[in-house]
Amino acid sequence: MTLNEATPAERLVDLLGLERIELDIFRGQSPDESLQRVFGGQVAGQALVAAGRTTEGDRPVHSLHAYFLRPGKPGIPIVYQVERVRDGRSFTTRRVVAVQQGRTIFHLTASFHQPETGIEHQLAMPAVPDPEDLPKLADEIRARLGVLPEPLERMARRQAFDIRYVDRLRWDVQELQGAEPRSGVWMRAIGSLGDDPLVHTCALTYASDMTLLDAVRIPVEPLWGQRGFDMASLDHAMWFHRPFRADEWFLYEQESPIATGARGLARGQIYDRSGQLIVSVMQEGLFRHLGPRRNA
Repeated sequence: MTLNEATPAERLVDLLGLERIELDIFRGQSPDESLQRVFGGQVAGQALVAAGRTTEGDRPVHSLHAYFLRPGKPGIPIVYQVERVRDGRSFTTRRVVAVQQGRTIFHLTASFHQPETGIEHQLAMPAVPDPEDLPKLADEIRARLGVLPEPLERMARRQAFDIRYVDRLRWDVQELQGAEPRSGVWMRAIGSLGDDPLVHTCALTYASDMTLLDAVRIPVEPLWGQRGFDMASLDHAMWFHRPFRADEWFLYEQESPIATGARGLARGQIYDRSGQLIVSVMQEGLFRHLGPRRNA
């Protein structure tokens, strides 16, 4: 089977399948796509794979904290250097530095926890339509425009996740009147990701960066169409609460409590189909009015 014949999920698994070049050094591929920078979720997912491959025993990741330091260049491999910070009785800690062409582009610290029992509670999942009752993102855009623009058609063919927005997309500024900084999407990988729990965790880490900053933009500009802002992820944090499969439907509820000083903060809660809260996410993004480009 060639790469072109692979399913989107198989291509994602292949992307997360790092090459081990030393005991604690890994190399990940970066697709040569027509993007200004490497997708941040890809770097975060690959870095978490590198961290996870240096741990032993049944200790799933429970949290990660990361900084996007420089934009990565598409088509150029990324090297992930892992530092074994701590191997304790209950917790394991790893620090990962992502390097591309001799420059550090990303830092990640991940903590792994031996499963234990303790107190149990969670907030209820919001009442939203089922994913089967919502259009696929590509179909919604196609219905509005009459045709899917070629760049989006290409992206849709290679997209690893089926994305369905809970609320209809807004297409012009008039539709933004009274819009709150909130967004919700159902997502799942397109095809099976296999049975390795680390792959599912890293695949969801990849997906967590796809739509989270939508919540910041919703009160200001339509999600699809002409952009008025250049935006980039600055940092990213996740807490993994329960086991899950990223190739089964999960609801990603997102909101932005504040945007100021050219930065917008977004937080997300991810629920599985049964209503269990499985992951919490926080991210800050940089939002600059489009104009002459400069380094962050």
